[in-house]
Amino acid sequence: MPKGGIQTFIPFKVSAIAIVLLVMLSARRVSSLSSTMSSKATKKPQPQPTALPLHIHWFRQDLRLLDNPALNKTIKNSMFSPENDISKGIIPIYCFDPRFVGGNTMTPFGSQKCGVIRAKFLLDSVIDLRKNLEKKGSGLVVAYGKPEEVLSKLCKALQGELAAGKDDSEKEEPAQTAVLLKPSVVVQEEPASEEYQVDKAVQRAIKTFASGSLESVWAATLYDLEDLPFDNGVQGMPDTFTPFRNKVEKHCKIPAPLPVPPKSKLAMPQNKSILSILQGQSPTNNSIPNCSLSYMPTLSDLGYSPQEIEQANHPDPRGVMAFHGGETAGLQRIQEYIFDKDLLKIYFDTRNGMLGADYSTKFSPWLAHGCISPRFIAKECKRYETETGIVNKSTYWVVFELLWGCFFRMFSLKYGNKIFFLDGTLGRQAHGSHPNSRRWGLNPKHLQAWRDGRTGYPLVDANMRELKASGFMSNRGRQNVASFLAIDMSTDWRYGADHFESLLVDHDVYANWGNWCSAAGMTGGRLNRFNIVKQSKDYDKEGDYVRHWCPELANVPTKYIHEPWKLTKDQQQEYGVRLGVDYPNPLVPPTSNGGGNGGGYKGKGSKGRSGGGKKKDDYNPNRGRGQRKDMKSLKQGSYKLRDAGDFH
Repeated sequence: MPKGGIQTFIPFKVSAIAIVLLVMLSARRVSSLSSTMSSKATKKPQPQPTALPLHIHWFRQDLRLLDNPALNKTIKNSMFSPENDISKGIIPIYCFDPRFVGGNTMTPFGSQKCGVIRAKFLLDSVIDLRKNLEKKGSGLVVAYGKPEEVLSKLCKALQGELAAGKDDSEKEEPAQTAVLLKPSVVVQEEPASEEYQVDKAVQRAIKTFASGSLESVWAATLYDLEDLPFDNGVQGMPDTFTPFRNKVEKHCKIPAPLPVPPKSKLAMPQNKSILSILQGQSPTNNSIPNCSLSYMPTLSDLGYSPQEIEQANHPDPRGVMAFHGGETAGLQRIQEYIFDKDLLKIYFDTRNGMLGADYSTKFSPWLAHGCISPRFIAKECKRYETETGIVNKSTYWVVFELLWGCFFRMFSLKYGNKIFFLDGTLGRQAHGSHPNSRRWGLNPKHLQAWRDGRTGYPLVDANMRELKASGFMSNRGRQNVASFLAIDMSTDWRYGADHFESLLVDHDVYANWGNWCSAAGMTGGRLNRFNIVKQSKDYDKEGDYVRHWCPELANVPTKYIHEPWKLTKDQQQEYGVRLGVDYPNPLVPPTSNGGGNGGGYKGKGSKGRSGGGKKKDDYNPNRGRGQRKDMKSLKQGSYKLRDAGDFH
């Protein structure tokens, strides 16, 4: 057979076999596909997950219902959500963060981060907030833990409970759709570095749940950031208060405070699975320990000792007043001071006192915790002026003081964490090129003497003892003890700010650290060096305040009460006080009464903030017994309120 015949035969044979195999395989594939399709047709359709918004209001430094912009933002988000029993309603929550409060929580400087007196005030404020929400048919989830961990666990538990609920319901309703939660968390903005880091951690945690979000809302200031009359907004604001004040008072209006939201808008989601978790009563054991609508830690739970708790529960009777935390008590104090006792009209004359409850407003603890808002106080001051017809420097000056707090909060936003640095906002300029440059030291024994009120300067010691015993100190006292530590003792001023943070019941991170940075001259403004002896005689003329807190000096006559180092040994024996034994010798050499001035640095030709000069002092019946004369101050300014419907 020729080769060509073989060549044509073989391909024919192979092709025939291939065709047969192809037909068999095709039939198998068709059969398999048909079988698969038949199998899929008998299976139940898989539900597509639906991401439903879950609205959470994270209370932090806004422990109130009246005039709460962040809370109103949470409510607004809920109102524009889909109609269902998960997205309609809000979940209010407060977390006791162990990084900020607790008996064992320490600062880098070695102090307790939050002393027991402030912890008690905070606890009372949260309890009051829960009661006020419950009166509105809502509630407050309280948790102990880091917010990023608490919120993550909460969302996971809610998700799990919803899934368990769906599994049960699918027995009767097989077409149920799976649900995913998309948490939308709103919180008041806090630009301080530690709080900012917490926000970032919360944002990361929430994002893992269907791309959940964290939104921070600016509040706690008289004026809105977008209304500031400076180029580049807050970044263009002046670094000193007076030009800041002049411009905002001229060009800005204080927004009207927001009313308390109605009951319907504060309602929580009505989904049974969600409520079971919030109530800590999950039938599937998804509840979270120390996190529910009924949980509330005690001071002991927060790590404070029995001795500390005793101090908090039984305030020192020598203190100016007993401070009770919460919006209810804060609003009562506003009503009492402005209207019931009619003290607003003489505030300017009495504000530099140091003894008693009413020489100043004492609004600061409630402001610091967000129990009341500065805008509401401004509105009440304006209401007083309208109703009484009394408009004077005193009725203005309370709002002026509120503006200081706003300035430091905005100043912190502008400069970030620089207010916590030794060189402040001056930076390298503080190393010699700026007039305020200073070489800082740290003598642990001297620092402890300052903390304990054992410096040998009675005014300083009385104020420091008051702080330690009661958690409060007058504004005049704060200026003096800060100047003494930073300027007279040349001590690293951050240790003073840290000590204040630990003990003050009204600690506000921006006002405290901003004021200390400024007192040390590290913000670049005028350096105020206080003459402690002159200040003592100007504001505690008779020595009543010193004797109140330094009982070892009780029998010392007024002539020597502020300068006990002038007592001879015979006089010490006569008055029952031994210098160096019963009361310390001065920690630093005394400044003569003629040097320096009472209020701040006095340049050439200046009379200083104390007034100076030979002008005869006018009698003022509103001055307290301890104040020798009216001190000069900035001129009276003005403020304007924006009507509720006035948007611009």
